Amino acid sequence: MDKSIWDLERATVVFKLLADRTRLTIMKILEYRECCVCELVEIFQVSQPSISQHLRKLRDAGLVQEEKRGQWTYYALNEESNDFPMVQTILQQLPDQGTKLKAVQQKGGLHCSS
Repeated sequence: MDKSIWDLERATVVFKLLADRTRLTIMKILEYRECCVCELVEIFQVSQPSISQHLRKLRDAGLVQEEKRGQWTYYALNEESNDFPMVQTILQQLPDQGTKLKAVQQKGGLHCSS
């Protein structure tokens, strides 16, 4: 398969994933630092299964990686992905989302310890 066609096809997959506002925001938050699912649930005020579905799609595409620590699962951008330079370029154009994480931390009450 021609490499330029594969790149175009892969870019289409990545753009479709990031066309969802929640997934795009998750990626921008993960650019700031790794997060536990419970933090993302608190930020988005949606159910844990909903956040987990978004993270599963991003993980399956290789855009994020997960690490289990005890009963908690943490997610981070997959900087080793071939798609990372393209994703990074997109994320750099978006407003900072770190304040959402800071607000959740200040509020307290999370079970994980990020």
